[in-house]
Amino acid sequence: MDEAVPFASTGYLIILALLLVSRGADFLSTWIATPNLVLEGNPLAKKMGWKLGLIVNGILCLSFAFFPFTAIIICTTSLLVAGRNFQNAWLMRTMGEEGYRDWFIARLIETRLGLYLFCLLSQTVLYVLVGAALIYFGQYQIPVAIGIGLIAYALTVLFYTLLSVWRIRR
Repeated sequence: MDEAVPFASTGYLIILALLLVSRGADFLSTWIATPNLVLEGNPLAKKMGWKLGLIVNGILCLSFAFFPFTAIIICTTSLLVAGRNFQNAWLMRTMGEEGYRDWFIARLIETRLGLYLFCLLSQTVLYVLVGAALIYFGQYQIPVAIGIGLIAYALTVLFYTLLSVWRIRR
């Protein structure tokens, strides 16, 4: 399903550009939201930091550009993550990373855990439904790859959100 394209071919360069833009959007949105990575949900990305993270992502973009199907999954997931980051980045930047984290934790503690988890799982299911429909009805690789990207995004948000809630509640 994921046939490789030749290095430096037109297809490779287009896919590379898509990967660089989508991963770049994720990086930019993260930097705007949390320049010191205080609010970064991915422990590996937090540990790598900006410089190593940029190098690793550059290598991954160069590598995955050979595989259009996988690259579109990565692009879809990255763009959705960037959109989610941009949604509240202004608030995070205005309140400061620590201020936003403290405010968010206070709201989380005030909320019934069951309500919070219901809302999180509902959001996940809605994204998964759209992704599953694209996969099921997709006759071509592009819609299927976008569908998998949507599902990957939903599961990524679910995983890292549950990880942070677990850390806060323990």
